Amino acid sequence: MRRCVSVSGILFLAFVMWAGVASAAPAYPVPDSFLAGVPLELGNPDGSAPGSNDWSCRPSDAHPEPVVLVHGTGGARQTNWAVYAPLLANEGYCVYSLTYGNFPDLPWPLDAIGGMTPIDIGTAQIAAFVDQVLASTGAAKVDLVGHSQGTVQANNYVKFFGGADKVAKIVSLAPPWQGTYGNDQISAGRFLRSLGVDDAVAAGFPVCQACPEMLQGSKFIDRMRAGGVYVPGIEYTNIVTRYDELVVPYTSGLEPGPDTTNIVVQDGCQQDYSDHVAVAGSARAAGFVLNALDRDNPRVVPCSFVAPVAG
Repeated sequence: MRRCVSVSGILFLAFVMWAGVASAAPAYPVPDSFLAGVPLELGNPDGSAPGSNDWSCRPSDAHPEPVVLVHGTGGARQTNWAVYAPLLANEGYCVYSLTYGNFPDLPWPLDAIGGMTPIDIGTAQIAAFVDQVLASTGAAKVDLVGHSQGTVQANNYVKFFGGADKVAKIVSLAPPWQGTYGNDQISAGRFLRSLGVDDAVAAGFPVCQACPEMLQGSKFIDRMRAGGVYVPGIEYTNIVTRYDELVVPYTSGLEPGPDTTNIVVQDGCQQDYSDHVAVAGSARAAGFVLNALDRDNPRVVPCSFVAPVAG
């Protein structure tokens, strides 16, 4: 009888261990292309990317800061983050994303084109969203992962909108710290076309008011750079691509500073041809992001072929 009980106990323990492993398996499929956000938006208008905006999520001891994803010009909470929302959720992070700087009174899909209003208007929306995330999760701080305009939005928040004590890390994909000579309005046009908006309607879409603010020598860039770009006490990681056609030159994103890591995706991986949008879908860039969010547990960063635009 004792032998039967012992065997039963072993079988039960094995089942529990198997169930634990099964529950730790990735919950969300992770696409390998930045453009995967477009079919998500078409199938779930004004929705959230899988893995994001779960307001019941509570941060773990391993990842105490929720991650807030801040999209780029023309992007939104779903279209910009088809790769990162499920990836980070599968890694055990509480992940949140908003659409800022859009025109919510316009019909879909025009209301899904964000980053269009003046930068300060978008930053105020980000500040309110971060407060909502902190209140929901009980966390003391968040980490911000930004892409394109989202990088300067994140920094504008910590430097001028009271976010310095609420942010632990800022990880930036394709940031224009020194300003750009590129035309970021192109990003909005790409998203409009990908969501099926015809040229006649797109031509009447409001002009991007944030775009000229990111040009080199603009009042916004000069204000951000005055006294130094970065805010003390925050860990910064900048990830750029040599093939960036919108942040010109791409070295605008390689701003030196204390507690700052600058990374060029192609260093050590010449087959990654990520451009401005594809860098937000590149597996290599994502590996650097994961390491930036968890510096104590670095992993090998992959190197694989990445095509421009698609990522």
